[in-house]
Amino acid sequence: MVRFYPEVTVVGLRSDRGWINYGTPHHVDGPALDTAAPQRIPILFLQQQPIYYILLLFFFSSFPSSSFFFFFFFFFLLLLLLLHLLKKSPSLLALYIPMDPLVWFLLVPLIVLLFFLPSSRKNLPPGPKPWPIIGNMLSMLTGAPHVELMKLARTHGPLMLVKFGAQPVIIASTPAAATEILKANDRILSGRYVPHSLRMKNHIKHSVVWTDCTDNWKTLRRIARTELFSTKMLDAQLLVREKKVAEMDGKAVVITEFVFGTLLNILGHVVFSKDVFQYGEKGDKVGMQRLIREMLMIAASPNLSDFYPILAGLDLHGLLRACEARLNDVIGLWEGTVKERRENNDHTKQDFLEVLLANGFDDAQINAMFLETFGPGSETSSTTIEWAMAELLRSPEKMSKVRAELDREVGKDKLTEFHLPRLQYLQACIKETMRLHPAAPFLIPHRAVESCKVMGYTIPKDYQILVNAYAIGRDPDAWKDPNTFIPERFLESDLDYYGNHFHFIPFGAGRRICLGLPLASRTIPMILGSLIHAFDWCLPDGMPGAQLEMKEKMSLTLVRDPSLVAVPKIRA
Repeated sequence: MVRFYPEVTVVGLRSDRGWINYGTPHHVDGPALDTAAPQRIPILFLQQQPIYYILLLFFFSSFPSSSFFFFFFFFFLLLLLLLHLLKKSPSLLALYIPMDPLVWFLLVPLIVLLFFLPSSRKNLPPGPKPWPIIGNMLSMLTGAPHVELMKLARTHGPLMLVKFGAQPVIIASTPAAATEILKANDRILSGRYVPHSLRMKNHIKHSVVWTDCTDNWKTLRRIARTELFSTKMLDAQLLVREKKVAEMDGKAVVITEFVFGTLLNILGHVVFSKDVFQYGEKGDKVGMQRLIREMLMIAASPNLSDFYPILAGLDLHGLLRACEARLNDVIGLWEGTVKERRENNDHTKQDFLEVLLANGFDDAQINAMFLETFGPGSETSSTTIEWAMAELLRSPEKMSKVRAELDREVGKDKLTEFHLPRLQYLQACIKETMRLHPAAPFLIPHRAVESCKVMGYTIPKDYQILVNAYAIGRDPDAWKDPNTFIPERFLESDLDYYGNHFHFIPFGAGRRICLGLPLASRTIPMILGSLIHAFDWCLPDGMPGAQLEMKEKMSLTLVRDPSLVAVPKIRA
């Protein structure tokens, strides 16, 4: 029986007389070849080889990372390599590829179905239909993923599934959804999804922020909570914090930069009783701020390894290597202090380093603790203070209310932490800033350590979960006039930072609530209050506050774009 085949391009054929190698591709049509094998045509290699890569991406973009699919991924890579070798040396092996059009018409739709079917099989949350390979990343190209995901949630619901490349991500966008994740299923959903650029071996295994809730994590968190951020330790460092804030007087600087440096110095004295930053000086003291900022920027950069976990081992962008290099540079700024204290057996300093040495911590554990103390805490607090200043400059009448309260409660004295409980309007302005501009709009990524049910939907094991605190803070069902800066809404309210009210969770909630909350709740009002109490502020070139744009940029934190520039004048 003679069978007809579609025209194809070949570079090597085998007949009954052996191999026929062609220096250039030839076209074959009709039944002239190998009529004894009517089911297949002896095609060595299709010149239209991109079809292999397209089919491969279709297939692997359909599944989360797993060892099963890793095996098949490398199997297909091996197959592609074999095909390439066969093209170069066709005498190696005769490869038969089915070319019946019916096969292709069935194969391609099947692969596409593999991409779309898992959601219905697993009863996953609803969400926008993802594109093959890229998923829903087109929606994120605006540079404001927190805003785009908030808009999508209004269509698809409070619990939503999106795909960033091949990575499935669950998005919670309402107080009810946040309650289910951070309270009802707190244990099961308390795992961490670690961005690839931060998977540094010597750091992650000792991390409080990024490790799962193991016994080791509980020990590290207990020490940090009872020693670094305890009321006793914070009270002991009270005069140091007030002194560092007072040093801001008389300096006209970019707000976010100087606030960041002030926070580093406050933390430097809490951690090892030293300044780590002095504005305007050169050398290592300025290096701390620069290196930490660079490391945070690298960690926030888009990374193919996060979107396609199967590529993680390649580190295509080099972000993991860059983070490791910055990490070593940052550690170099304090390793001399740690070594000196360890060798001299000096127990006169009542700081966090003394606590860690007394508990037998090695250098790797100390480095991880210090890095997480200096990095995220300084960035989130300085970002919040900058947003608060911007909102108050846009609303002169609210700035006047804050200043009047400070004059009434503090007078001509220096602001101290003992004044803070009486500064209710200042505290309300900070809370309203955190509602509108949460420094961490998605908190820190969670991961399901087991499969579970949330709001009637299945959350499979190892799925990444993001709580959109930005969307929750602007939920019209939870807040009146949600897009307007109204500090007064907090004056007659019992809302606090401690995760007890799930429509206001700037620091998260549950067992993963921000460890640095006690320190942040003191330093942010102290620094913001001191800036307003000591200076009169205006915008450059006499710009009216109403014209100040509030454009956001998503980095590791939600920052202003561009940074706020304001002109201070020392008050009489």
